[in-house]
Amino acid sequence: MTSDDTPKARARAVRADVRRNRARLLAAARETFERDGAGASLEAVARGAGVGIGTLYRHFPTRQDLLEALLAGVYDDLAAAARDLMVTPAPDEALMTWLRTFISEVTAFPGMAASAMVSLQDERPEPSRSWRAMHGAGEALFARAQRAGDAPAGVSFTDVLRLAGAIAAVTEREPVAAGRLLSLAATGVMPGKAR
Repeated sequence: MTSDDTPKARARAVRADVRRNRARLLAAARETFERDGAGASLEAVARGAGVGIGTLYRHFPTRQDLLEALLAGVYDDLAAAARDLMVTPAPDEALMTWLRTFISEVTAFPGMAASAMVSLQDERPEPSRSWRAMHGAGEALFARAQRAGDAPAGVSFTDVLRLAGAIAAVTEREPVAAGRLLSLAATGVMPGKAR
């Protein structure tokens, strides 16, 4: 038995193969979904990755699992962006910049915003690490704006995030409309009128 034929070496080779397959599936899914939308054929994703559909389902049992894996990188980027914006002198501008970035990031391909909205429903027993990091960093940015009087007290960050997600979902192919709706939401339809 050579040193490369030990059970430990075989297990490492299998783990490396599993990681490669996962990475290929994610790359193929991004490419396929950017071209055809989030409802694209999962068989096409598997073909694009050079694996069988069974391999795709072993890694991602549902379409939402696959979409959430793609969103994980987006959420990591959004968490980093929120942390970077914490040093911006104007808390209101920092929050609006982050919300615009959120909308832009979750509309990378048709159907992505709807998948993000599933994440935002907060009904899963254990949200992903990336989602928790994004939510926590965004919430800190929002709390900073509240302390400065730039965001209303008594409003939850989760509701603000859901509002941004809804704007993203209805304006996936209209970034200008997304900006207008976000500005409208920020200023309110009837400023000064409590409902």
